[in-house]
Amino acid sequence: MTRTAYVTACASLIVLIFLCLAWELWLAPLRPGGSWLVLKVLPLLAPLFGILRGRIYTYQWASMLILAYFAEGAVRVLSESGVTASLAIVEIALALLFFVSAIAYVRSTR
Repeated sequence: MTRTAYVTACASLIVLIFLCLAWELWLAPLRPGGSWLVLKVLPLLAPLFGILRGRIYTYQWASMLILAYFAEGAVRVLSESGVTASLAIVEIALALLFFVSAIAYVRSTR
């Protein structure tokens, strides 16, 4: 269980980082050529190395940080349409996947 939660958390965080980059630069930016919303990736980079190293404290605070991305996805899925809404659904799924796997990892190591 611990290994599965670890791999799932790492993978979902990395995929979420790439999704946010691609979303705001190429797939559906607010303005042609990209937008400053690409900076929303920076907070996701902060816990990356701690998550990859399996640090429990990082998993704990990153599970709270990821809820902001869940909220952004929920707002954008309800307020946007087309490709942006589809990307928001993927963002919600990745945020929830990371949240659940981070909680499972922390619980299985205690």
